[in-house]
Amino acid sequence: MPSINTPKYEKILRPEDRPTRLEAEQAVQTLLRWAGEDPTREGLLDTPSRVVRSYQEFFAGYDADPVQVLARTFTEVEGYDEMIVMTDIRFESHCEHHMAPIIGKAHIGYIPNKRVVGISKLARLVEVFAKRLQIQEKMTAQIADTLLEVLQPIGVAVVIEASHQCMTTRGIHKPGTTLATSRMLGSFRTDGETRREFLAILGRTSATTLSNT
Repeated sequence: MPSINTPKYEKILRPEDRPTRLEAEQAVQTLLRWAGEDPTREGLLDTPSRVVRSYQEFFAGYDADPVQVLARTFTEVEGYDEMIVMTDIRFESHCEHHMAPIIGKAHIGYIPNKRVVGISKLARLVEVFAKRLQIQEKMTAQIADTLLEVLQPIGVAVVIEASHQCMTTRGIHKPGTTLATSRMLGSFRTDGETRREFLAILGRTSATTLSNT
């Protein structure tokens, strides 16, 4: 297992400090009883095991190192120094407040400084942070900051658009709403023309449509 490199404000438990699988399954049984169900009835006998397996998939990002995802870069770019943009990177995450699904898409742009990363790694980076309990603003910042730290590009831009089931299926019950967040670093923050070019690629006419982190 890789050593986890993560922002200082986020603490990730080591595997040896986590509950056992049996303890996790017992916790699911407790929740079933709390909801009014009988965990011993036929239809629920395997539910605790299924839930734990699904959690391993939902939260696989805790066992991945986002810095290592970007570790392999390429310098043979024939002097290419224009904007690189990947759009519509679909992701599924979970809200850290209610553990309800967040479903959306991320758009990433950067201007390389003599080296680039394989395009699949951009999608993988989004996946690492999405597969953790999240708030969208934090996830936006994490993706952008990691790209800046590892690639050291001239600039980085990240925009995320997502629907949050913590407000569409509970609480205020407002389906159809979408939250947009952005983080602009380097030339994307300081150069209005660069920022406008990126937003134009995304089909945006104004940066005011985004919540800039």
